[in-house]
Amino acid sequence: MTSLAFWVLLGIVVYTYAGYPALIYLLSRVRPRGLQRAPLEPRVSIVLAAHNEEAHIGRKLENLLGLDYPREKLQIIVVSDGSTDRTDEIVARCGAENVELVRVPHQGKPTALNAGVARASGEIVVFCDARQHIAQDALRAMVSYFADLKVGAVVGDTLLEAKAGPGFYWAYERIIRIAEGKVDSVVGGSGSLMGIRRHLLSPLPAEALLDDLVTPMRIVLQGYRVLYRPDVRVYDREASVSGEFARKARTLAGNYQALRYVPQMLNPMKNRIFFQYLSHKVLRLVCPFALLGLLAVNIALVARGGAGWTWYVATLAAQVAAYGLALRGALAGERAGRLARVSHTFVVLNAAAVEGLRRFLTGKLTWTTVRHGASDPVSTSPGEG
Repeated sequence: MTSLAFWVLLGIVVYTYAGYPALIYLLSRVRPRGLQRAPLEPRVSIVLAAHNEEAHIGRKLENLLGLDYPREKLQIIVVSDGSTDRTDEIVARCGAENVELVRVPHQGKPTALNAGVARASGEIVVFCDARQHIAQDALRAMVSYFADLKVGAVVGDTLLEAKAGPGFYWAYERIIRIAEGKVDSVVGGSGSLMGIRRHLLSPLPAEALLDDLVTPMRIVLQGYRVLYRPDVRVYDREASVSGEFARKARTLAGNYQALRYVPQMLNPMKNRIFFQYLSHKVLRLVCPFALLGLLAVNIALVARGGAGWTWYVATLAAQVAAYGLALRGALAGERAGRLARVSHTFVVLNAAAVEGLRRFLTGKLTWTTVRHGASDPVSTSPGEG
């Protein structure tokens, strides 16, 4: 039974982090779903929820007003979620006729987004955050995909300036998301940039931690596709590992919480991308415990001896080496080298999944706003999940 447990746990880990990505990438190449595209210029409403974003909001408005899209067809709504700094003042002094400031009491991002959507008049509602820089042609590229009537949402491709540690993880993650969108739909969205057909939106629960999962999955369950497109570009910085832990713990707690709001995600009869959801989301929640179990079972098998002992010694040595590299990454930081930083990030993100479950079970479902460090408060990340 111990050897069977070893192979089951190893299979879960290998499938989740290597097997599924390879399979979905292969499917995206041999069986991509057809997609129509054409130049369009529908009226677009951009909704940006901001809480104390004076450090970023001015540059963000310049970015949005500089997008390659007709000014008369672009509505920009900044929802100030109880800001106590100069956010409101900066938006009010912008002077652009198509920029609107909506002030609401500080109740959290979902409530602020609901207020923005209620004010939106565009056929397409685009959500974004204050920090990231959107490419000039991104909006025009995004709306062109809505020529396909089965496309309900388009998620922008967040590009990070560095690819070590969390940046390497995100480069890996975006390959999976692009492939999922080609096969059918990506599992989840991104607060950095996401456009949705207005008539498909419904109010978010005020307590929702993960609007980036709840909203796209609601769209999928209505029979529409959610795409992740590499030509809809948005730029961001690589997160610190400590900031990524805080964000990931909130994200994974939100994955558990989302099942309250969209329980159909676990029903393969209603969720046509159940296989992708199970492989990409559910098994990621299982893997931290599979990794702990794998290490414990491997130690037991080596101590017991017997058939396959040499193999089990090799696999235990590989695990110890990987965790040793992670420890080096934690202690030496950037001096540790890329492999050590990637190992450290892998361990930290799996630890965050355990913390996410603890928060969910104890009811500590609060927003985490620090990603890069205490001096750089933000609301979300490139992408959730």
